[in-house]
Amino acid sequence: MGDTQDWTAAPGAAERARSVLAAAWSCAVTADGAREEHVGAHTVTDDGAVRLTVPDGSALFAAALCAPRQEPSAVLEFADVAPVPVRGRIRARLHLAGWLAPDRGALVLRPTRVVLRQSSGAVVVDLDEYSAARPDPLAEAEARLLTHLADAHPDAVERLTRLVRPESLHAATRVLPLAVDRHGLTLRIERTRAHGDVRLPFHTPADDVAQLTERMHALLAQAGAAACPRALQRQRADGDG
Repeated sequence: MGDTQDWTAAPGAAERARSVLAAAWSCAVTADGAREEHVGAHTVTDDGAVRLTVPDGSALFAAALCAPRQEPSAVLEFADVAPVPVRGRIRARLHLAGWLAPDRGALVLRPTRVVLRQSSGAVVVDLDEYSAARPDPLAEAEARLLTHLADAHPDAVERLTRLVRPESLHAATRVLPLAVDRHGLTLRIERTRAHGDVRLPFHTPADDVAQLTERMHALLAQAGAAACPRALQRQRADGDG
């Protein structure tokens, strides 16, 4: 079980849902009792409808044509997977229920219910907010940014722990970057049998990678002025011993 942490300056549920859709590469579709997995098959319209390009022999076409109009004909499931190999790698799951309709050789689902499931719990996303929301501007670059931070700059990640409350680092075995969006960076703090997340908010949102670089430099400068947490000092001493 992960520890519960307060999230500060984080994206709202509708923006988070649209970000999951923008970055996800695969999805599972359940319709008329059948379940199919598709990779690289979906695109998203400006208002949040999902367009699926599936093989001609897919059972989804029959399900779309035969479903009762009074009931949603399909559920789409998307998993938000952390790009850095951490414990508990699924950061969120997104479920979209709605009707599948054939459209120019593809299928289009217009959601009638949107549910975002995170470690903090499940949220039913308001449909108007979902339709109006836009993905985080860093969503599609996040995987590249986080893996670069973890692989090329582990020293920077360690410096950032100076901004974390010492009690949150108690018994930590390693700290890795879990997520980044325009509002801030999230670190995953792993212990022997548990883990927790800590949010480091930016002073103002970052709308592109250049602005993100400036925000990260500001966090590192702030960390440079902070004392090394005692918990981390003890951890280093134990490791040296």
